[in-house]
Amino acid sequence: MAISFDAALGIHEDALLHRARRAEVLANNIANADTPNFKAKDITFSQALNNASDTMSIKQVATSPGHQTALLDPGMAAEMMFRIPTQASVDGNTVEVQQEMARYTENALGYQASFEFLNKKFTGLKSAIKGE
Repeated sequence: MAISFDAALGIHEDALLHRARRAEVLANNIANADTPNFKAKDITFSQALNNASDTMSIKQVATSPGHQTALLDPGMAAEMMFRIPTQASVDGNTVEVQQEMARYTENALGYQASFEFLNKKFTGLKSAIKGE
């Protein structure tokens, strides 16, 4: 019997890759906090989940005529989005360092959680293969 790693690992592999990519974007924001006219960017996890779920059985559908179909179409939304600051800077920079650091920390915790989920999945697969 063949083992399908896509089915066995689920969304955790994609979540780990997304968290790593988001860490790069957030670190870039923090590094450019003093760059004039730099626009802070971010990647939303829910959007990445929707994009990843296109290849899986999880689908988001409009169940009411009031739903916005553009938001349900992954091709309509850009993966990377600019952040709107709570207080505009004089030099046009939209990075708010404290908020970026908080988002980076939250993302690091999510990365660790995804890594732990994957580690437990591999431990379970290893036990199943050994017959333990």
